[in-house]
Amino acid sequence: MLDHALELPLATDGVDPERIPYRTLPTGARMPAIGLGTFGSDHYDADTIAQGVLTAAEVGYRYFDCAAVYGNESHIGASLEAIQRAGVARDEMFITSKLWNDSHGDEEVLPACRRSLDDLRLDALDMYLVHWPFPNHHPPGCDVDARNPRARPYVHAEYMRTWRQMERLVEMGLVRHIGTSNMTIPKLELLLRDAEIRPACNQMELHPHMQQPELFAFLLQQGIVPVGYSPVGSPNRPARDVTPADTVDTEDPVIRAIAERLGVHPAVVCIKWAEQRGQVPIPFSVKRNQQLASLKAVVAEPLNPADMEALAGIDRNCRLIKGQVFLWEGASGWEDLWDIDGAVAEG
Repeated sequence: MLDHALELPLATDGVDPERIPYRTLPTGARMPAIGLGTFGSDHYDADTIAQGVLTAAEVGYRYFDCAAVYGNESHIGASLEAIQRAGVARDEMFITSKLWNDSHGDEEVLPACRRSLDDLRLDALDMYLVHWPFPNHHPPGCDVDARNPRARPYVHAEYMRTWRQMERLVEMGLVRHIGTSNMTIPKLELLLRDAEIRPACNQMELHPHMQQPELFAFLLQQGIVPVGYSPVGSPNRPARDVTPADTVDTEDPVIRAIAERLGVHPAVVCIKWAEQRGQVPIPFSVKRNQQLASLKAVVAEPLNPADMEALAGIDRNCRLIKGQVFLWEGASGWEDLWDIDGAVAEG
């Protein structure tokens, strides 16, 4: 149970939400340029994350990134309700949720969205994303070697059936914007060709060691907002996702040198770089000092051009969230999920 005494509208050391930069969506709506992620991995239970949402609201967060598969939306819903009771209007917040892989198709999208709305205690979502472009479901906490025997590669006609239902949610007023997550340029090109409502954002892994410059530029050219998960390199990702070749952004000498000069933690440099580059970072933390440091990063003085150039030079194309559990029989490896040869991988 949540037992925190909420002290809104804002803690004395918090960041005024009006100071937070924003991105303008195609509808003209404003999305805050930083949000709080709510995937607790294997480390935090739902109550702890819901408590973290309350703390984040106190220090100035107004954008909360949720997902059905995280298993904590009903707890977060109680926090969102408490935040509104404390004086923050619903239209001052930006709430995202995501459609999980077991709810693709013609029949499951609407019920899945309604479940998230009920759990989050909302009448409408500001953003609803297709979490992964595959209907390849797997049990929570499974090993990376687990495979769903019915898993299959991306099939555009099937994805479009799901997207049509996403568009229907907008028409019904249950969702204000729809978007994608974990997509690639080849898949997005197909979607943009066929969509009646274009995606407003694409959520993707983005941090200094995984900058995805081609996809990032493509999104900006198309007017799609890049939203970056794991913005400091996902140090708390599930242990099953860690591989020997993974790098650690916050240990990079370039990042550490900038952080030392500025007198901040290296994670703060990652957040500032992300916002200044033009993406929307969604760092996860339940710790007040870390939440506040990330908010202060996006309103701090810009990194200088030399810093931004140096940070652009440390991209290692190091994907930490590889998605192995979504692979299908006959796939050559996790790279097939990401269309690295420039074409949609087939089984």
